[in-house]
Amino acid sequence: MVSSKITPVFSLVAFAAIHSLTASLPFKRLVMRVAGPKAEKLYLPVYSLTSVLTLLPLGYLLYKNPGRVLYKIPSPWRWLMVGGQLIAGILAPLAFRDAPHRFKIGSQLSGPQASETDTLKIRGIYRWVRDPFLLSGLIGIWLTPFMTVNMLIVYLLTTVYLFLGSLHWETRLVAQFGDEYREYQKKVHRIIPGLRGSFRESE
Repeated sequence: MVSSKITPVFSLVAFAAIHSLTASLPFKRLVMRVAGPKAEKLYLPVYSLTSVLTLLPLGYLLYKNPGRVLYKIPSPWRWLMVGGQLIAGILAPLAFRDAPHRFKIGSQLSGPQASETDTLKIRGIYRWVRDPFLLSGLIGIWLTPFMTVNMLIVYLLTTVYLFLGSLHWETRLVAQFGDEYREYQKKVHRIIPGLRGSFRESE
């Protein structure tokens, strides 16, 4: 019984460690030094694939050992929740599309730039929410239309990890864009769309 709870947690910790390491600036600096400029284009696809592959064992463990069922949402409400999860699944691709410059390793490593190409450029979904990845992650897990003990433990730990990751990500964005991002933080909420209004789209 205890091992069925510890094993998914261990798998989540392993994922978090790998995910955090590969997202860190020292690791990106090492990759750029070893692989050169070509790492700029390859890093994000490889990073995303690695994240998915390291999550698969956790999904399998939860499937094999879900634990005691806490609740199941009946129809039609469950389909509304699934619909919300599908919408959340669209947010991450939109976030990549609307701000590809945020993920450029060169810009992340060099800090605030005077070049016009390295400005913040608030577009699309970022006009309404600062961290669409955090928003989509929270919606995706907490709109699951059923819940078990092991899922609840993993979801709670995942929520903490997502929030800590969001704080770290915004610290890096401040380092990357400087005062421009600090002003943006004052006008757009981290995860609640439109709570502080919206931001005018940049050219």
